[in-house]
Amino acid sequence: MITASIPDFREAARRTLPRFLFEYIDGGSYAEATLRRNVSDLAELALRQRVLRDVSALDLSTQLFGQKLALPLALAPIGLAGLYARRGETQAVRAAQNAGVPFTLSTVGACTIGEVARAADRPFWFQLYMIRDRAFMKDLLAQAVEAGCSTLVFTVDMPVPGSRYRDYHTGLAGSGGIKGALWRFAQAAARPGWAWDVGINGRPHTLGNVAPVLQGRTGIEDFFAWMRNNFDPSINWRDLDFIRCEWKGPLIIKGVLDPDDAREAAELGADGIVVSNHGGRQLDGVLSSARALPPIVDAVGDRLTVLADGGIRSGLDVVRMLALGAKGVLLGRAWAWALAAGGEAGVTKMLKLIEAEMRVAMALTGTTRIDQIDRNCLAATR
Repeated sequence: MITASIPDFREAARRTLPRFLFEYIDGGSYAEATLRRNVSDLAELALRQRVLRDVSALDLSTQLFGQKLALPLALAPIGLAGLYARRGETQAVRAAQNAGVPFTLSTVGACTIGEVARAADRPFWFQLYMIRDRAFMKDLLAQAVEAGCSTLVFTVDMPVPGSRYRDYHTGLAGSGGIKGALWRFAQAAARPGWAWDVGINGRPHTLGNVAPVLQGRTGIEDFFAWMRNNFDPSINWRDLDFIRCEWKGPLIIKGVLDPDDAREAAELGADGIVVSNHGGRQLDGVLSSARALPPIVDAVGDRLTVLADGGIRSGLDVVRMLALGAKGVLLGRAWAWALAAGGEAGVTKMLKLIEAEMRVAMALTGTTRIDQIDRNCLAATR
């Protein structure tokens, strides 16, 4: 099929991936109300069209955490992404770096920090969860430092995994043992192209970064059971002291939805935050990222760098998030769908599409630089 938009990549991914992988990246928690609102609240923001302005020279570059970026975005951390294409994280990091934007490797990716570092030619970002075994966390951070990772994204909105019904229906959650393995095998066999390219030739299929604590298991046999048993629900703001002792580079706190929490992050010395509800995958019924973003920017935007994710389905949505006050965005599902649809080339095409759509949005709102995009670019609708 022809992929001319991010929804096209989603459809291509649906046709390519085994059901348990597609539903994992596509779904949200509970009734998925927040997942839907992330998209609809952002899409309903009206841009303010301006005319007869010189927009012949557009500059989409920006600077985040000491890095010059070609676009004001990064690829968000995604668990299991290495299964969407053969050694998927290595393909995605190459596409991101060729486009001049950061790639963020998830703690629970299929490829290890070292494997991604060997595929990369510049520093990438690393995402960390709070794990019960602090010694193992310390080792992970040491690996990230050794690999030259430039920025740490510390995810704080997952002390326990959300209840994602789709993952129970497909056997990714709640179906360990032989029964679950057979159910996932049947779904993989229904996608012979994926089964050959990734299922057979893309091995090993493990949670690469956490393989040392899996005790011979892959971590995929009951993904959410492993997370419930190993993620630390006792996490609190004091744990940032532990992170800061082990990590000296830029620190981004991901998963902030409340201005008071944003102030806490600023007080404790975070360099940035990501306004995020985990893509609607944790607590259903919370604010969309687009609704949560403006009051957080008003509260701490002059003290740290505010990023946002959730519901971004086009370059126009990137501009909308910037107009609401974000300094940059993280793309999640968009790059996972593109990776499944076409590997490295798919992610490259998706990023070029985002750039082209941003150029149209900027030109027709009369802005020529990223720092000119603000709330004046949004039209009053009431």
